[in-house]
Amino acid sequence: MKQIELGNIVIDVEQKDIKNIHLSVYPPLGKVKISAPKRMDLDTIRVFAISKLGWIKKQQEIFKNQDRETPREYLTRESHYFKGKRYLLRIVEQEASPKVILKHSEIELYIRPNTTIEKRKQILDEWYRAELKKIVPKMIEQWEQKIGINSDAFGIKKMRTKWGSCNTEAKRIWLNLELAKKPTECLEYIIVHELVHLLERRHNNRFISFMDKFMPKWRFYKDELNRLPFSHIDWNY
Repeated sequence: MKQIELGNIVIDVEQKDIKNIHLSVYPPLGKVKISAPKRMDLDTIRVFAISKLGWIKKQQEIFKNQDRETPREYLTRESHYFKGKRYLLRIVEQEASPKVILKHSEIELYIRPNTTIEKRKQILDEWYRAELKKIVPKMIEQWEQKIGINSDAFGIKKMRTKWGSCNTEAKRIWLNLELAKKPTECLEYIIVHELVHLLERRHNNRFISFMDKFMPKWRFYKDELNRLPFSHIDWNY
């Protein structure tokens, strides 16, 4: 992979069969990557990178100052989040199929004795996934009506660098599983963001004008996501 150095910033450059140039800054350390069309020469890519240097430094500063979650051990009294609210985990061991029960201030995780940390995480993640699948369809339907477009499908998966993505050709949107932990309005913002990509694929002025029209407070929700503690899976919006 080629690299560009701008002072103390090293940028990985990947050239592939795409039409437009894409710039990403990845958590947690602010690694920078540019994906560019094969036809574009390195000098042109360097000029583009220089033009975005202020933005790159701003994103790196955000990551540097942002709170980070400590690794989860899935033990009783440990903090976990759902829809932006903090809950205390309570582990209940029993010889029965695992399950999760949400209470007023607790998330009860029922597991068999000697269940590993990895398995505990998997059980809780599947619960988060199931809860998102209850919430998301209605949100998508409501916003499709407001925006005047239709998507064909949505999916939920773990994403290393994004809150969501949109396959405009298949009209399918993907949502990061971590969104189950964030406030509902932040989830809604990502849904709107991805649906608007069905009107405009790029993050250009036209895209921004659509966001301003359909969700005037989108910048507030974006900033809210940026302020929230993140784990190893997060964003590049």
